Amino acid sequence: MTIVLLGYMGSGKSSVGQCLADKISFDFIDFDIFLSEKEGISIPFLFEKKGEIYFRKLEANYLYELLNRKNTIISLGGGTPCYGNNMATINKSDMVTSIYLKAAIPTLIERLYNERKKRPMISHLDNLDEFQEFIGKHLFERSQFYLQSDFSVVTDHKTPDQIAEDIITLLF
Repeated sequence: MTIVLLGYMGSGKSSVGQCLADKISFDFIDFDIFLSEKEGISIPFLFEKKGEIYFRKLEANYLYELLNRKNTIISLGGGTPCYGNNMATINKSDMVTSIYLKAAIPTLIERLYNERKKRPMISHLDNLDEFQEFIGKHLFERSQFYLQSDFSVVTDHKTPDQIAEDIITLLF
């Protein structure tokens, strides 16, 4: 089985994915780190130098490659399921279980505002009101893809360990 964690940036995909992998003895792949290592370039630099369209094509190619692994947890980038046929590719496989880590807008703002400079999609948003508006609109646009997951788990006011336990209860 491959477990794919998806959701908006800041929803906890990476920290929950590692925690879950440790608990159930699966391999863990942070998709952004995997892609960055394969390309030999950071995600922000890749966005800046090659552009988002190039980045999204890379994501699709690497996603297809990774979905064939067994006993693996993959934490996707926030936009990965929202482009091309990525969500259909995820849902097509009987060996893949997708889980939407769902966080409310106030939770996302709290988690993301102070680290926005590290994230290409939000690095330009210094005004808090603009930041909140962007997160709300962007999450709304992406939710239609996230909601196609096999399962949803709410992450608000929970530690990665608690969320991992929720997922274990859900799947096993």
